[in-house]
Amino acid sequence: MAEFQQRGEDLENNLAECKRRIEEAQGRLRELEEGRKEGEEEDERKAELSKARAEVKKLRRDEQQFEKMMEEYRREEKKLPWNVDTLSKDGFSKSVLNIKPAAEEETEEEKEEKHQTFVEKYEKEIKHFGMMRRWDDSQKYLSDNPHLVCEEMANCLVVMCIDLEVEEKHALMEQVAHQTIVMQFILELAQVLQVDPRGCFRQFFSKIKTADKPYQDAFNHELESLKERVRGRAQVRIEDALKELEEEERQKRLGPGGLDPVEVYQSLPKEMQRGFDEKNIQMLQDAISKLDPLEGKYHMMRCIDSGLWVPGSGGDNDEEDEEED
Repeated sequence: MAEFQQRGEDLENNLAECKRRIEEAQGRLRELEEGRKEGEEEDERKAELSKARAEVKKLRRDEQQFEKMMEEYRREEKKLPWNVDTLSKDGFSKSVLNIKPAAEEETEEEKEEKHQTFVEKYEKEIKHFGMMRRWDDSQKYLSDNPHLVCEEMANCLVVMCIDLEVEEKHALMEQVAHQTIVMQFILELAQVLQVDPRGCFRQFFSKIKTADKPYQDAFNHELESLKERVRGRAQVRIEDALKELEEEERQKRLGPGGLDPVEVYQSLPKEMQRGFDEKNIQMLQDAISKLDPLEGKYHMMRCIDSGLWVPGSGGDNDEEDEEED
C-alpha cells in the first residue's frame, strides 16, 4: 500500500512538473514569436523558433502520457480493497487522490442562498484573508482554515473589492484584489488537476513563490484586469444609486396630476418661464393669452397637474418658490 501511494505521489509530482515546464516553454516561444532580439540573425531566430516549438510539442506528448498513467492509477485505486490503510489516510497529504466529484448545476436561488450562508458564517475570516500580504501568511491561514478554499470565497472577495472601491478605499481594494486572484488561481489549478481545491492550494504557493517570469506576468495581468473590472462595476453601482436617488426626489416632487414640476417648467414657452421666475401672475396671463387657445390650455393643465399652478388659491408664490429651489 505504501508503495502504491508513493507511486501516486510520484505521478502527481511528475505531471505538475511537466505542466510547469510547458508554461516555461510556451513563454519562451511567445517571446521568440513576438520579435527578433537586437543583433540576432534571422537564421538563428528561425532555428530557435523551431527548437522551441519542438520542445513544446514533446512536453505536450509527455503531459498526455502522464495523464494517461494517472487515469490508470485512479482506476487501480478504485479496485483496492477497504482496509486500515485505505480508510485512514490523511485527506490533505496528497492532492491528486482527493478527486473532486462532479457537482450538480445549482439554480440562481440556491447559489444566492449558499453565498449568503457562507458570508454570514465566515465574514470575519474572509476579511482577515483579504487583508493579508505575504505568501507564507496566506498559505498558513488557508492550512488552518481549509473550508475557505472554495468558489464562494472568491465571490465574496470580489464583492468586498467592489464595496471598498465604492467607498473610495482604493488601496484596500487593490490589496483584496490581490488575494482574490490568489484564490482564483488556486481554483483554476484545481480544475486543471481535477482535484478538490483544498488539496492543491499548497502547490500554488510553492509555484508562485518561485515563479518564472511568464507565470508571474500572467498573475499580474489577471490582477490588473480584475482591478479594472472592479472599478467599472463600482462606477455602475454608484451611477445606479444616483439614479435611484434622483428618482426618489422626482417622486417627491410630483404634483397632484402625477407630473414633475421641473420637467413641466422646462417645457414651457420662455415668456411663461419668466412669469414663474418673477412670480408675476399678470405676466403669466399675458403669455398664455398670446398662445393658441389649445396650446395655452395644454400648458395650463400641465402646470396644474404638476403643482406649479394652483387654480383659485391665490397662493402661487409658494409653488413658485418650490420650483425656484
